[in-house]
Amino acid sequence: MQGTSAAVPTAGAGKVRNKARNLLALALLAGCAAGCGLVDAVFDGFKHAKAVENDLFAMVGVKPAVSFNWHNGRLTSVTVTFPNLLQDKPLQELADAARTAVGKEFKQRADNVVLAFALGPSETPVVQADPTQGKNLP
Repeated sequence: MQGTSAAVPTAGAGKVRNKARNLLALALLAGCAAGCGLVDAVFDGFKHAKAVENDLFAMVGVKPAVSFNWHNGRLTSVTVTFPNLLQDKPLQELADAARTAVGKEFKQRADNVVLAFALGPSETPVVQADPTQGKNLP
């Protein structure tokens, strides 16, 4: 019998191939994400929301909380929540200010702009404690 030698792959070669494959997959994913506006939505969305908050604070004098929702690279909704009811501003003026700030800062039209007001805790009537509660009854 004559001895033959076959090339035996080392463990290091497999790791190099896996790293190369992972880098290629990451590069493809990054390229696809950049092409569909996902990168802008993720990285710049919060910056746009803060800019809307600052614009509305300058216009109205009260800083709202702004949240947004993207779907397939499209701005589907922006919610502007004021911390309380604003008695000195008409609702139409607030709505116009919110729409204007959203369009200016997000640089695209939102499918829906939601205007909300935090009302604080709800008022509930005082409830009498049930004297039998917590007792074992036969």
